[in-house]
Amino acid sequence: MTGDAGKAGEVFQKTVREAELRAAHGEPPADRLWFFRSARDRCLDASEAGLQAEAVEFEEHELSPAAPQQLSQLDCDQLAIWISSAPEPQRSALALFYLDEFNLRELMSILGLKVTELGALLASARRQFQAWLNATVPAEEG
Repeated sequence: MTGDAGKAGEVFQKTVREAELRAAHGEPPADRLWFFRSARDRCLDASEAGLQAEAVEFEEHELSPAAPQQLSQLDCDQLAIWISSAPEPQRSALALFYLDEFNLRELMSILGLKVTELGALLASARRQFQAWLNATVPAEEG
């Protein structure tokens, strides 16, 4: 999330250190999701300190039946770069959703979103990704 392995390592260490301090004071993290929420918040603070997000309107296309064929032509790194360039909280929603490690309730808890907000973020991201996919790997004409 930080785009910098050094920053990510610092965030990880600070998160573990805080969990240790909490446990030493008899107040351990309430659940495993605490680690993800805490690390995500620290990553956002570390990577976006002093940055102002630009209000940008991204082009959206309806999902294409050719999308699976288009996706097969992508390198995994291209998808990772696209996700990492998404604005927050969409970037976190996409990253956590595609990790396929969390159920819907856990995703909402980590991100602090309601089901309608999460659904809207993911639906919008899919349409934006389709627009990018169409520009990057045009569908072959039948």
